[in-house]
Amino acid sequence: MPHAKYDAAFNPSPGKGELTVLFSGHAQTMAGHRVGPQVLDYYLVHTVVSGRGVFRCRNTDYRLGPGHSFVIFPGELVRYDCEDEDPWKYRWVAFKGGRAEELLSSCGLTRNAPTALAERPRRMHRLYQQMEQSLRGDGPVRKELASGGMLRLILAEYSSASAVSEVRKEESPVIERQIEQAIRWLTLQYYQPISIEEMARSLGYHRTHLSKMFKQHTGLSPMQYLLKVRMERAKLLLQESLTVEQVASSIGFADPLYFSKQFKRCYGLTPSEYRQDLHNPYDCHESGSTL
Repeated sequence: MPHAKYDAAFNPSPGKGELTVLFSGHAQTMAGHRVGPQVLDYYLVHTVVSGRGVFRCRNTDYRLGPGHSFVIFPGELVRYDCEDEDPWKYRWVAFKGGRAEELLSSCGLTRNAPTALAERPRRMHRLYQQMEQSLRGDGPVRKELASGGMLRLILAEYSSASAVSEVRKEESPVIERQIEQAIRWLTLQYYQPISIEEMARSLGYHRTHLSKMFKQHTGLSPMQYLLKVRMERAKLLLQESLTVEQVASSIGFADPLYFSKQFKRCYGLTPSEYRQDLHNPYDCHESGSTL
């Protein structure tokens, strides 16, 4: 089965102000495309160009199609899947900043209402295209200012957007809540030395039971999921002015050489090679996308 194809552009020097773009991109997903369950430490907005799928957050399923957008807030456990018969094509932008949540809230997007329907989807898509182009332009200051301006224009489109009405709510079963606890624990503790015994003891579950249920619900063992979290965090840290050794230490690897081997095993590039490729447009064919 072919994997989802996506293209992304990164801000090499994200600022620390009220609102700054980290990266932006677009993807055509394939049947079976699924992301999560996962927790991020930045804001991530997706806007659907075509296709249909489900976004799940806070025990609520949002069934979304063309023109719909959904927001992933930091610290929220989410999952999203496209329909096999009509997979999503979507665009996204990731950002952070001291006023990010305030500005989203002013546009009607909150943790309890994370979806919207754009009134002018074509304009929205053009803004996303321009944002990607700005992130591939010359000069870090220009990239920061131009992408930040495009992000504000995108948020402005939501201020008059219609709320999504097609929502189905359902309570998570007990075992699913247990797995959510484990995922949150791994996502928050990824930079620490971690063992399954320690996690199970901390959450009050039997190690064998927790490992079995985790694999059934996520398709990964707890340690495989931990490695996935660490590698995804490493990709973001490699955009910053940190050495490979500092990145390794920041995600829980005491040995930078072992970190580099694991990174190459996951992405086919060493951390240094990946960092070099951030400056060039590229197509990825990874099955483990988080976008």
